[in-house]
Amino acid sequence: MERWYKHLIRDHFQENRQLALVSGPRQCGKTTASQNLHPQTHYLTWDSPAHREQILAGHDELALLFGLDRVQAPPLIVFDEVQKYPDWKNWLKGFFDVWGPQCRILATGSARLDHFRRGGDSLMGRYLLYRMHPLSVGELAHPNRQATDLLLPPQPILPEDWTALRTFGSFPEPFLRRDRRFFTRWSRLRLDQAVRQDLRDLTRATEISRMELLAELVRARASQSLTYSDLARGVRSSIESVQRWVDHLEGLHLIFLVRPWHKNITKSLTKEPKVYLRDYSTISEPGARYENMVACHLLKAVEGWEDAGLGTFSLHYLRDTEKREVDFLVVRDNEPWFLVEAKVSDAHPTASLKYFQAATGAPHAFQVVQDLPYVEIDPFTRHDPVAVPALTLLSMLV
Repeated sequence: MERWYKHLIRDHFQENRQLALVSGPRQCGKTTASQNLHPQTHYLTWDSPAHREQILAGHDELALLFGLDRVQAPPLIVFDEVQKYPDWKNWLKGFFDVWGPQCRILATGSARLDHFRRGGDSLMGRYLLYRMHPLSVGELAHPNRQATDLLLPPQPILPEDWTALRTFGSFPEPFLRRDRRFFTRWSRLRLDQAVRQDLRDLTRATEISRMELLAELVRARASQSLTYSDLARGVRSSIESVQRWVDHLEGLHLIFLVRPWHKNITKSLTKEPKVYLRDYSTISEPGARYENMVACHLLKAVEGWEDAGLGTFSLHYLRDTEKREVDFLVVRDNEPWFLVEAKVSDAHPTASLKYFQAATGAPHAFQVVQDLPYVEIDPFTRHDPVAVPALTLLSMLV
């Protein structure tokens, strides 16, 4: 399956000298995409004992192995899961500084390339980060989308693909297999790997059992507000510990938080984030599941647009003390751009959508309805609150 990220990363190597860091959830397609980017690709993964020995042999040994000491077209070298090497950032820095002009370097990771790039970053100035997501309506509708595209015209997808996205989620393997028994086993294994294996790399052994419990509590609150004091009581720990553990869950791409937008909003609630799952396929309640699916599409869009250099984007929600609420607000270059209220079947724009469009000055306000049939009309031509089929709006995004 052709992925939009291949165009994005190919453009990176044509336009930039920096190495590319590709971060994203487990099994979203990072390895497959990275192995099909370049006609001359050398692939090493830390998870292979043989490859690990080659990495640990040192920079110069790798350069000899890949022929970097002779004149040739620069090959692509992929280091997969190299973040499991304790000193991975300094290791990559050393390889890039010496051999970077003779090759192209891509490093992928399921979490830490994103999560641990924060403080004391020895790679500063040497990389650009790309955040990879699973499949989406937009990627299925426009497989040859270019990295410079912001919005594309509406385009339908196959009905069976839409059903598979809602039933099996957006991760490539279960989406393509469309087998209930496989999906059940795959979901359980993926969660076990992420919670029990990845968390052990991030936290002390004494915290693991409480973090596993916290992960279950957070998953049960998908599409709801996240109150740290309630979670702290649930796991019998401090609010500070819970905040740190939630940050780990977010860093591992198990969840993501959407925070409130409060600029120019009278009596806005400004503290509690809403929590969403990266894999919405396990949510049983239809409304929460659909809202979570829309959230995943919007997050993929804002992060994709940013990584393509198309501007500064962020995702928020709106709520005030009068209990008015809108599910999502997409902000572009620090200005409200469009609001989204996710509804399974209700095609009448809510009063809150109208209120918050006036309050924020956002040019567009959409009630995005799952059950409305696709129409080939650009909703961004409208400036009043309007009901839009989910298939129409989502097909225009990344």
